[in-house]
Amino acid sequence: MNKKKKIYLDHSATTPLDKEVLETMLPYFTDTFGNANSIHAFGSEAALAVDTARRKIAELLGAKPTEIYFTSGGTEADNWAIKGTACAKKDKGKHIIVSGIEHAAMMASCGQLEKQGFEVTYLPVSAAALVSPDDLKAALRDDTVLVSVMLANNEVGTIQPIKELAQIAHARGALFHTDAVQAVGSIPVNVNELGVDMLSLSAHKFYGPKGVGALYIKSGVKPEKFMIGGHQERTMRGGTTNVPCVVGMAKAMELAIMNLKKNAAYVASLRDRFVARVEKEIPFVHYNGDRVHRLPQNANFSFEFIEGESLLLNLDLVGIACSSGSACSSGSLDPSHVLLAMGIPHAVAHGSIRFTFGKDNTQEDVDYTVDKLKEIVEKLRVISPLFAEFKGGVHNV
Repeated sequence: MNKKKKIYLDHSATTPLDKEVLETMLPYFTDTFGNANSIHAFGSEAALAVDTARRKIAELLGAKPTEIYFTSGGTEADNWAIKGTACAKKDKGKHIIVSGIEHAAMMASCGQLEKQGFEVTYLPVSAAALVSPDDLKAALRDDTVLVSVMLANNEVGTIQPIKELAQIAHARGALFHTDAVQAVGSIPVNVNELGVDMLSLSAHKFYGPKGVGALYIKSGVKPEKFMIGGHQERTMRGGTTNVPCVVGMAKAMELAIMNLKKNAAYVASLRDRFVARVEKEIPFVHYNGDRVHRLPQNANFSFEFIEGESLLLNLDLVGIACSSGSACSSGSLDPSHVLLAMGIPHAVAHGSIRFTFGKDNTQEDVDYTVDKLKEIVEKLRVISPLFAEFKGGVHNV
């Protein structure tokens, strides 16, 4: 009996743990198992491992070790950055600016802050999902305390002009945070070059372990503590340090950045082959996001006249894993807020699928996926009343 083909094209949701990273982590589950905040020898060994990892991550980001704070992932880092800063700066002002295409962690946090009396301005984006510097200039006010724009969008992969946006925010006295969860390990990221005050990242997006991330907080920037009850992370974030995952995160980031150019070029070649075939061989498709300022692994398409969820499930049946949007919103049947913000019609947005390639994918994976995609799209359109209406025919229910 033939083994079912399995192709993973959802690397923006999560990546497989690199085997070298796993090997680096294993001793910290069994041999060097001490609590990094204990003062005995077991704790000191663990603390040294955490300190070494912090220094490595800081070096790779262009930061100081004292500016790196470990979290449970990107969602926590985003929550801490926006809510911690809002609370710390509320006496100066209660106005916050974010883009209209931020991750759910940011959008939900903004919703909470609005209920607490803060005012949030959501910046519009272009049809390619780009934030306009002029729109940011127009939105800034004297009481604006924080601007947050993601470095690279998790759904369509568009890369924002963060350096310019941060300079504009700073000129009006506002702090600037960027969610770099999708960017770190895929494109060069340096906090000094970007000029940001805070930056979020998550290990499982670059072949590291799940459940660990970090928030870069520039020296002198002081958001309120997010989790209290312990003295970890220089008293700023309580909770027993996840030593194995912290060690794994540093190793994964080191490997990702060491091989960044090679891997980025490779996944971009797969992505470009996929995009070229889809646009040539499947009618009524829209390639979403900026074609130039884009993550190398990302391809997001809208397939007219069909539901994205139906397409996603049919692809899964033939062994192809992808996403109908952000992994954190995959339980929702509503169209993506990102695509709607880009001006994509509601009906078209419903038929959108995100394919994200990884370093272990092959050209064979690409061609198999396109071949199956063609078959499934054609099958779903045959039974689609929207397609029948478009073609001028009669659809029998």
